[in-house]
Amino acid sequence: MLRALLIDDEPSACDALRALLSDHPAITVAGEAGTLEEARALLDRADYDLVFLDIQLRGGTGFDLVPRVRVGARIIFVTAYDQHALRAFEINALDYLLKPVAPERLAASLARLAADPRPTAPSPPFPGPLTLDDRILVNLGPAGDRLIGLAEIRCITSCENYSEIHLLAGRRLLVRRTLKNWEDSLPPAHFARAHRHLIVNLHHVESLERATVSTFDLRLNGLPEPFRASYRYVADLRARLRPIVR
Repeated sequence: MLRALLIDDEPSACDALRALLSDHPAITVAGEAGTLEEARALLDRADYDLVFLDIQLRGGTGFDLVPRVRVGARIIFVTAYDQHALRAFEINALDYLLKPVAPERLAASLARLAADPRPTAPSPPFPGPLTLDDRILVNLGPAGDRLIGLAEIRCITSCENYSEIHLLAGRRLLVRRTLKNWEDSLPPAHFARAHRHLIVNLHHVESLERATVSTFDLRLNGLPEPFRASYRYVADLRARLRPIVR
C-alpha cells in the first residue's frame, strides 16, 4: 500500500482526484492540504510515498514546496496549465497531469510509479579540482543534461537534497544535489558559503551590510533583492572577498 498526499487549493479538485484514486486500491490518501502552511506541515512528515502537487497555489507555487518533499517520495504535478511541464520534469517529477485529470492518464502515471518507484539519488561530487573556467554537466532528470560554465553561476540556494542554480542569464535550474556537495566541488577562491542555504559566486557580490545582530544583507549584481547572510559565515566571506576586490 502506497500513501499519497493531495496538495491543491481547490477542494473540488481534491475531491475529484480522491474519487479517481478510489479505483486504485494500492494507493491510499494519507493527507490533504489546501494552503502552503498546511502543505509544509504534511510534507515534513515521513509517512508518505507519493505527492499529488498543484502548481498554482495561493501565496506561492508547488515548486516552492518541492524541497520539502521527503527523500524517497515521488511527485506528480496536477495543474490546469501546461506551460510548467518542462520545469516539472527538470526536477525529476514522475508525471505532469492536466486538470481535469482523465482516469486513463492517472492510471498511466501510477503504472510508471510501479515500474520506477524511486527517484534519482542525489548526484555524486564533481571530479575536481574545478576552476572558474570549467564547464560542468548537471542532470535535469528526464529533461536531460545541461553543460553550464561555473562563471555563469551567480549563486546556488538549497533546501535538503535539492539545490537551485541561479544563472547570470536569469534562468534557474533545480537539481538533485546537496549544497554540501557543491561546496566540496566548487573552487573556494571563487565560491563561498554565505548561509547554510546559500553559496555565492564572489565575483558577483556587490555589498554586505548588517541587517540584524546575527544576519547581514548580501547583494549580488543583477538581482533586485538581497540574500540573507549568516553571521557565522561573514568573517570567512569577507576574507575571501579581499583578493576578488583587489
